[in-house]
Amino acid sequence: MQTISIFVIAIRLRLWINARLKSHPMICLRMKLNWIFLLTLTLLVETVQPGHCRASQDVARTTTISLRQWAGQNDLTPVAGGKDGQFEFTNASTRLTFKTNSPLAEINGVRVWLCDPIIPLAGEPCVSSLDLRATIEPILVPQPAKVPATICLDPGHGGKDTGGVFGQFVEKQYTLPLAQELAGQLSAAGFRAILTRTKDTFVELEERPSFANRKKAGLFISLHFNMGAPGEARGVEVYCLTPAKSASTNDKGKIANTSPLPGNRQDAQNVLLAFELQKSLVKNLGAEDRGLRRARFEVLRSAKMPAVLIEGGFLSDSVEQKKIADPKYRNQMAAAIVRGVLAYQHMVKS
Repeated sequence: MQTISIFVIAIRLRLWINARLKSHPMICLRMKLNWIFLLTLTLLVETVQPGHCRASQDVARTTTISLRQWAGQNDLTPVAGGKDGQFEFTNASTRLTFKTNSPLAEINGVRVWLCDPIIPLAGEPCVSSLDLRATIEPILVPQPAKVPATICLDPGHGGKDTGGVFGQFVEKQYTLPLAQELAGQLSAAGFRAILTRTKDTFVELEERPSFANRKKAGLFISLHFNMGAPGEARGVEVYCLTPAKSASTNDKGKIANTSPLPGNRQDAQNVLLAFELQKSLVKNLGAEDRGLRRARFEVLRSAKMPAVLIEGGFLSDSVEQKKIADPKYRNQMAAAIVRGVLAYQHMVKS
């Protein structure tokens, strides 16, 4: 709606009010009609405030921002020729891809699940301010943070908790060897690595981040392998903690516990670490990119340091299960994780 149209509507409304006032001189009615005029004019003007979009009910909990205006303010140029509601913005070092009505984006070729879908309003693609603040900007403009010296590795499951089981492939049998290999490679890279378990024992979920907190670890990395319907899913995904007042990726927009958790104090570092690990795993393993995702996993909630959970492939996939069982492939995965950690370290070093 153009500005001229707003004032045409406002003038017509005012004329209608004046006509009503001539036949109804009561003061209370005059006040009510004047309030109608002012409220309507305010709402009309609000719809065209530069850079802001009116939020739909689905994302009413947060402000939405015009992607085009935000991109222009950050020296990003729109790419012409987008199809099926797809929008791209680029500069010399950045390429962003979004699609309307979808939470799945790409940042420099890496899939990233946003907290909210991109919504089209008045012909403009709009992004939630939450995603700009907690996802996109921390990745594109990393903030200086403490460089990690000690890294806590958490081999998923153990003991009576087998994790995923698909035929002869049992998750707990692979997470510990991966963690041990990763610990050795991290040590060679100059880090101190500690493990939440060093043998096939059961460790309570809440004890895992508590152990990392007690040891004052600089990073927490939980290692897992995935399960799904046979032949329907493959690839890697890295999770970090869902921001407060937002839905987790796999909850399909349903918001359960939205209150802040201790782990949310590191939201910016959480998402940057997850991004660098996802990028490195996809690039160095040639694995399918299932994207950076959000979840309120128990092991991420109370961590006092940047924390992620890696799903390194699907035991239910006939190709990936054989790779996961191969020590050489797990060594390659460990090397990819180390590269991701080093990339994160470089980004946050002031």
